Amino acid sequence: MDTSKNLFPHKHFVDASLRRKLIKQKPILIWLSGLSGSGKSTIANELEKKLYENKYLSYLLDGDNIRIGLNKDLGFSDNDRKENIRRISEVSRLMIDAGLIVITAFISPFEEERKLAKNLVKKENFFLVHVECSVEKCEERDVKGLYKKARSGEIKNFTGIDSPYEIPKDPNLIVNTENESIEESVEKIFKGILKKIR
Repeated sequence: MDTSKNLFPHKHFVDASLRRKLIKQKPILIWLSGLSGSGKSTIANELEKKLYENKYLSYLLDGDNIRIGLNKDLGFSDNDRKENIRRISEVSRLMIDAGLIVITAFISPFEEERKLAKNLVKKENFFLVHVECSVEKCEERDVKGLYKKARSGEIKNFTGIDSPYEIPKDPNLIVNTENESIEESVEKIFKGILKKIR
């Protein structure tokens, strides 16, 4: 049963523009996409630290943390992955409305789901970063032991092994964690978003 026709969103006095004035920053969603082990979470953590040190209010949404809580009912089928990203996109939209700089670190392997996030928060509020790193290098790092489990068949639908990763067609920025240090990647992202959040 479709209940949407019985829903009537309320308009509130305190809106996005008033919140922006209050905290003196422009919100943005920094979407980090890349293979498991590419360095997304490490970059996201260091980027949030840099934002904090520069007096910007931000919030970091990380893949594993979200799946432990908000999305603990989802598996790793293509449909569940899409629903995972849809929920994250909706949460990000609310946080942007609150005036925050949102950083997400999700594999987000499909172009369709990244496009959904972009459309939900609006193009001007979306900054896609492709965290580039070869499968071979990610597997060599294998900090969580996931590639080993995927190779042995313990984990199914693992991106880069038996599930595809669609390389972003038009990212705002590419960082390559095989050739750059974490500090270099973070600095590139920070400089890339600076004019958007001031």
